[in-house]
Amino acid sequence: MSCQHTSEQNSESSQAVVTATVGEPFKETAADGYPLGGFTWRYTSPDPQRPVVIINAATSVRCRHYSRFAAYLFSHGFDVMTYDYRGIGESRSESIKGLRASWTDWGALDFQAILKRAQREFPGQPIDVVGHSFGGCAAGLAESGRVIRRLVTVGAQFAYWRDYAPEQRWRMFGKWHVVMPSLTLLCGYFPGKRLGWLEDTPTGVVRDWSTPAARFEQRPSGRALLQTTGALPFANLHAQTLAISISDDPYGTIPAIERLLGYFSNATKTHLRIEPQDIGEQHVGHFAFFRSAYQATLWPIALTWLQTGALAPDTPGRQVPRS
Repeated sequence: MSCQHTSEQNSESSQAVVTATVGEPFKETAADGYPLGGFTWRYTSPDPQRPVVIINAATSVRCRHYSRFAAYLFSHGFDVMTYDYRGIGESRSESIKGLRASWTDWGALDFQAILKRAQREFPGQPIDVVGHSFGGCAAGLAESGRVIRRLVTVGAQFAYWRDYAPEQRWRMFGKWHVVMPSLTLLCGYFPGKRLGWLEDTPTGVVRDWSTPAARFEQRPSGRALLQTTGALPFANLHAQTLAISISDDPYGTIPAIERLLGYFSNATKTHLRIEPQDIGEQHVGHFAFFRSAYQATLWPIALTWLQTGALAPDTPGRQVPRS
C-alpha cells in the first residue's frame, strides 16, 4: 500500500522538514522501570492509514544521528519515532558504571517499550521499523514483534568477528574484542566518547559484543534470555523485511547479514547488496547511509520499501539469492 498525502499533510510536512530536524522530545518507561528518552515527529491529525516508523539505532550511536532521516520520512507522510537505548544519549543517567544494560535489554525491554508506546500513541496505525546495525537485531528481540508490518535494516548484524571483512578482520578484532573489553574492565564501562569511537557504553553491552560466538544465544545476554524464556523471540517477527548492505561496510558483509536474517524465520526477506559505485560514490561504509548526502540516492530505497513493501525497478544494487 503506497503512502498517500493529504493537502494538509503536504503543507504540514514541508514546513516541518525545514524547521524540525529534531522532533518533539518524549519520555517512556520500560517494563523494569528504566526511563527512556526519544523524539517524535507527528502529524496533528490522526489517520489510521498513515504508518508510524520507529528507528532503532546502532550500538552506542545516539538517536540524534538519525534526525534528518526521520524528518525525511516525516516529509513523505510518516509519523516517526527515534529513541536512545538505556545508558545512551537521551536515556543516560549521570553515570553508567554498574548500569544493568545488555543487547537483550536494549531489544526486549527498550525497543519493546517503544513498540508499546507506538501502539498507544498511534492507535490503529501500521507500525514499521528501520534498524541500523544492532538496531536490526533489536527489532527481533521484542515480544511484540508481530505488530511490525515492514522492516528495513541497514548493515544489520551482531558482530561475529569471523564475518568482518577479511582485509580488516584482525584490526577490528583487536579494537572491539581486545581493547574495548579491556578498557571496560578497567573503567567499569567503555569510555567510547573520550576515544571518539562510540558513545560511552555499558559493560553488559560490551560483553555481548566482544564475546566471539557465532550464535546470538551464545552471547551472555542471549544465553540468559534463552534460559529464562525457553526460546528467542525472533520468530515473532513476521514483517516484510528488506536488509540493505553496502559492499564496503566491514561489519555488514554478506555472511554477517545472512547470519542475522537466518533468525527471522517467519519474515519475508529480501537482501539488497549495493556497491558504492552503483550510486556514483567511492565509499559509503557502515555509518554514512543516514547522512543527508545520501538523501537522493539511498534514502529513497528505504522509503519505497516502507511505502510499498517492494523495490522499485530502478533500485541500485543486486539482490542476494536466498538459500
